[in-house]
Amino acid sequence: MPKFLDARGNLSFAEQNNHIPFEIKRTYWIYDVPGGEDRGGHAFRENQEVVIALSGAFDVVVDDGERQRKFELNRSYYGLYIPAGLWRTMENFSTNSFALEFGSIHYDEKDYIREYDEFLKLKQDGKI
Repeated sequence: MPKFLDARGNLSFAEQNNHIPFEIKRTYWIYDVPGGEDRGGHAFRENQEVVIALSGAFDVVVDDGERQRKFELNRSYYGLYIPAGLWRTMENFSTNSFALEFGSIHYDEKDYIREYDEFLKLKQDGKI
């Protein structure tokens, strides 16, 4: 994300279809995560996301069904783009961490894949 340095405090921003590679349909945030707890643990059929650590730090583990990759988010001017069809888990939340997420579709429970075995089967069958 753009970062403007200023002695009074820095400023960053994100624009849809520019820094966020889609039209934003939903914004939500995760905070007050108890120590040792994970978030996520699902994939989306169609929703794309961008995740930003506005405060603190946490890891996002992205899994395509064959490989996993871990991203540490700890700067408010870095965003992680996660396309649809990838499993994601958020872990290792620091004290007072705050995750901001932008989604490409409105909330739809049917878009979630919550069972990892189902995710693997859909990937294998080419359905996501």
